[in-house]
Amino acid sequence: MSVGRQKLNRREFFGWLSIGWITFSATCAGFASLVFRYLYPNVVFEPPMDFIAGFPSEYEEGVDERWKNGFGVWIYKNEGTLVAMSNICTHLGCVPNWLPAERKFKCPCHGSGYYPNGINFEGPAPRPLERYKVSLSADGKIIVDKSKVYRYEKGEWGNPGSFINV
Repeated sequence: MSVGRQKLNRREFFGWLSIGWITFSATCAGFASLVFRYLYPNVVFEPPMDFIAGFPSEYEEGVDERWKNGFGVWIYKNEGTLVAMSNICTHLGCVPNWLPAERKFKCPCHGSGYYPNGINFEGPAPRPLERYKVSLSADGKIIVDKSKVYRYEKGEWGNPGSFINV
């Protein structure tokens, strides 16, 4: 016995044609979206690299957290010296918390601890917090420039720009 091919009627033909057309259109739309994404520029919205942090007289002795969330910076004033420190843990990049009662920064991820001046003393952090360039503008305001980083292990904390005398 031979089995013959069954003929498609008009309704079945247009049904299969519709399924094919929808599949083809979806595939073309997918490829078009990939091409569009490739041509669209990658934009990263980050805070500016430099900002004005007010007047030195606005800061009390100790750690000031007003720039922590907006710019990722702590201002530390101690005995007439003012520094701007990064708020990124040097172990794996978490954001430590300032614990005023214990007078230390404590990283919630792996327990690294830092003194108020940024020196690491406990946990897995391999090095102290980084400092940013600080300077005074002509009208006496503090300018923090995050594009210039000073590292303790390279002996850069004594360099001009890593601190200001107030």
